[in-house]
Amino acid sequence: MAAPVDLELKKAFTELQAKVIDTQQKVKLADIQIEQLSKTKKHAHLTDTEVMMLVDETRMYEGVGRMFILQSKGVIHNQLLEKQRIAEEKIKELEAILLHMYGRLKVHCCRDKGRRSRTWSGA
Repeated sequence: MAAPVDLELKKAFTELQAKVIDTQQKVKLADIQIEQLSKTKKHAHLTDTEVMMLVDETRMYEGVGRMFILQSKGVIHNQLLEKQRIAEEKIKELEAILLHMYGRLKVHCCRDKGRRSRTWSGA
């Protein structure tokens, strides 16, 4: 009678391990994305700071594919602000997802500990 319980426990444990590994990989991916978005946001901020120090008559070009389009200082400034805003929103979304994933990891670990304790006390 102990053998079926052991097989069920092994199956449940391997499923739980797979879920934990999957969640850990998603956490790492989200961390990498947050880091990249932070760099993008910082780059846009630094570029905007430099652009704002230039005189209004300075000729500025926006890179589009293989060409450059003449743009005003205001347009470039607005594009950089928009880039920062979008990066910030995506970072907040990813941080919320990370909190959810950390909660899932905690639940998986606690669930695993609970199964072991029930197994030992029931044996």
